[in-house]
Amino acid sequence: QVIRSEGTEGVKFRLSGKGVDQDPKGIFRINEMNGDVSVTRTLDREAIANYELEVEVVDMNGKTIDGPVRLDILVIDQNDNRPMFKEGPYVGHVMEGSATGTTVMRMAAFDADDASTDNALLRYNILRQTPTKPSPNMFYIDPEKGDIVTVVSPALLDRETMESPKYELVIEAKDMGGMDVGLTGTATATILIDDKNDHAPEFTKKEFQATVKEGVTGVIVNLTVGDRDDPATGAWRAVYSIINGNPGQSFEIHTNPQTNEGMLSVVKPLDYEISAFHTLLIKVENEDPLIPDIAYGPSSTATVQITVEDVNEGPVFHPNPMAVTKQENIPVGSVVLTVNATDPDTLQHQTIRYSVYKDPAGWLEINPTNGTVGTTAVLDRESPFVQNNVYTALFLAIDSGNPPATGTGTLHITLEDVNDNVPSLYPTLAKVCDDAKDLRVVVLGASDKDLHPNTDPFKFELSKQSGPEKLWRINRLNNTHAQVILLQNLKKANYNIPISVTDSGKPPLTNTTELRLQVCTCKKSKMDCSATDALHISLTLILLSLLSLFCKSFA
Repeated sequence: QVIRSEGTEGVKFRLSGKGVDQDPKGIFRINEMNGDVSVTRTLDREAIANYELEVEVVDMNGKTIDGPVRLDILVIDQNDNRPMFKEGPYVGHVMEGSATGTTVMRMAAFDADDASTDNALLRYNILRQTPTKPSPNMFYIDPEKGDIVTVVSPALLDRETMESPKYELVIEAKDMGGMDVGLTGTATATILIDDKNDHAPEFTKKEFQATVKEGVTGVIVNLTVGDRDDPATGAWRAVYSIINGNPGQSFEIHTNPQTNEGMLSVVKPLDYEISAFHTLLIKVENEDPLIPDIAYGPSSTATVQITVEDVNEGPVFHPNPMAVTKQENIPVGSVVLTVNATDPDTLQHQTIRYSVYKDPAGWLEINPTNGTVGTTAVLDRESPFVQNNVYTALFLAIDSGNPPATGTGTLHITLEDVNDNVPSLYPTLAKVCDDAKDLRVVVLGASDKDLHPNTDPFKFELSKQSGPEKLWRINRLNNTHAQVILLQNLKKANYNIPISVTDSGKPPLTNTTELRLQVCTCKKSKMDCSATDALHISLTLILLSLLSLFCKSFA
């Protein structure tokens, strides 16, 4: 009640503020005549804990006479909120073998009531533990702080002997300081017993057997181990090593990530003729180190006995590839070389026969018994089957095993050049105007399939010209080219000019080629070579006619 010392006659009270004429509106009201302040509906301290209002006295016309005066209304807390666990899920971890009293995790509940009263004074308790073995009271919770700690001995906190490495605790939080009248809330705490490497891996047996064919690589045996530690950790995952019996590094061992088995592999092919048996000593460890009071024992090593099976291996050529140098054009039937192949199966005493496998040009044959390679045709360095002066052929060596095995040998024959190709002349056609002022008709070039020194410098010559006057000459420009020059303008016609070119080989080779010269009519930069007269002169025909007359006269 609001009281005015001067009395209330002829005046009235007016209330304002949040909760009256401001949101939330209408919670409080005042009796205008006597000043009684009342609440119109239920209050929630957790929503609004206090209200700041103003009271003033006004006359009948609403004019303020006194005030305003501040009126504070405090909402007294009632225990109407249960404790709540808001931060779940709650999961804690503790290492197996931990000392008694080891803190696992902390549980913290929230109470919306007034923290300065017992309405929000919480106490914690474990209602239930699942599973209940090896002890129904594996853990304890501090009633005030909510810390969960271990209460059993390290020996009982053994992950490998537990029914399950996961425990679930139902935790209760009660307000009013844990009194019976207090409100409660619950949550589940999951505690996982973490593994430590307190068990060494052990082979399931002391000796393993494996069989492998010589010359083969790959996995030959899987070694199995047992480990009582957690398969999801490095305390369970195995690491294998070969500690004896592998001087040539022919074997390797790796861990199968799914099964934890040791996959023993041959990485370098084994040779039965060198050793038919191998004995390996294998050691297994964990990725994580063992705890200090645990050590690897005899069961962490095992022996692997490996038997190598004999396989009929193909003969091997020595050397391979084989190389020899020969002149091209050597006589047919010449010996190129004698190949040599040996059988790796030294204990089987097999015979070897030889045959031609690939002979692209068909130039070679081989004696099937002694391996002598001879020629069946002329070797030609200029053949398209020869690349960079080298001819390549393949031969087979076949043993007498059942079934027989085959080895392949490669022969490279380097062919030395012989002057066996005449030079060729180009071009063989030239055109010139009948009134040309530049009588240099054409530049001729020569080429030769042979190699230096059986090629250039080339010698260019004109065959002897008949008639009262000479019509052309040839001038050498360099080692490979010469120029044909007219000595006078000629009539429109076709002319055949025999030209001989000689290479520098020993002995030299000469080739005579006719250069066809067309003398054409040229008008307004156009050359007309059609309808030329019959061949005006051909030195070749003249020579043939003279030879025929000579023969008849002699007869």
